[in-house]
Order: sequence, then structure tokens, then C-alpha cells
Amino acid sequence: MPTFGVLGSGDVGRVLAKGLKDHGYEVRIGSRTPAKLATYSGETGITAGTFAEVGRWGEALVLSVKGGAAESVLGMVGKDQVSGKLIIDTTNPTTEDPPEQGVLRSFTGPNESLMERLQLAHPAARFVKAFNSVGSDRMVGPDFQGIRPTMFYCGNDAQAKGVVARILDQFGWEAADMGGALAARAIEPLAVLWCIPGFLEDSWTHAFKLLR
Repeated sequence: MPTFGVLGSGDVGRVLAKGLKDHGYEVRIGSRTPAKLATYSGETGITAGTFAEVGRWGEALVLSVKGGAAESVLGMVGKDQVSGKLIIDTTNPTTEDPPEQGVLRSFTGPNESLMERLQLAHPAARFVKAFNSVGSDRMVGPDFQGIRPTMFYCGNDAQAKGVVARILDQFGWEAADMGGALAARAIEPLAVLWCIPGFLEDSWTHAFKLLR
């Protein structure tokens, strides 16, 4: 199993880092200010460091920062240091603007995605989009009365996607492979759709399910 460096210390990063550790992976978590993670590290046993330190240490990475910061955080790690690595991309290209009728704005257009931008900037990295279309509370061990929700994922590297599919299964998801990185154009907007019931009804516990 690869070691995982989690880039991002918000709710998503903390949940996924602990989920990986609980399933036997060696994990470290990165932040601009690692000192703020002292309590978290003490409770979980997960070592904290800077983005650069954690990014260079991990054999694989989880990118769990705000979409607008994704490129700069990978830049802190360095192009050579992410080369060849699996990067689970949980980010979404939503802006900081308030939602309109529950709908968030995005800084990408319909014929592009944030993950494609990241892949273009780091062509030797192996990006897989996943974990972007559900709240952090349901990312690990989602409980829907025995029904596994669906997590859509995509990426250009089959081996990298195989690792992610295994993690999704371990975490309690039905993994649905949507193909290459181009499919991120369809997967990223799912986050906007997922948020609408939250903003309109204060309901944040749902997930998607693909019926065949």
C-alpha cells in the first residue's frame, strides 16, 4: 500500500487522512500552518507538516484544498515531487460567491474542468477525481441503511484508478468509473447539485446512487 500525504487540513483532509489511517495506510497531513494540527495529530497519531514536506514524503497524495488554491498548493510541493504520483483530487472549481437559489458559481466553463487544468500543469502526475460530490461527514463509512452510495471517479491512468477504486470500496462506496480526465467536466458539477438541498433545505446528509 502506498503512503499517503494529504494536502489540506480542513474537514475533508482530516476525515480522509483518518479514514486512510484506520484502513492501514501510513498517512501524514499537510497545512500552511502545521502547528494548528497539534490536537488533531495527538488524537489521531497522524503527523502534520507543511505542504512541501508532506507532498514530498507521500508516495501518493490527496488534494483536499479549496479549488482556487489547488494549483498554488501543488506548486508548493513542486512539479518534480508530484511527478509520477497518484493524486486523489477532491477539489471543486466553486467560487467564494454566495449561492443564487442554492446554486454555487464555478470559475471553470462547461467544456473544461479544474482537474484537467491540474493535469495539464502536471502532466506526469496521475490525477484521479473522487470524493468531490459528498460532504465530509459521509466520506468514510456512509450509512444509508445498508445501501452503498455511488462515488463517481475518473482519470487517465488505469493503475491509479484501481488504487482509488479499492479505497472507495474500503470506505463503503460503490465505485463508478466514468473514464478519462475529460469526465471531470461532468463529475465536478455534481458538487454544485449536491449542495442545493443544503442551501435550500439545510439538508447535508444525502449522497448520489447510480441505478443500473
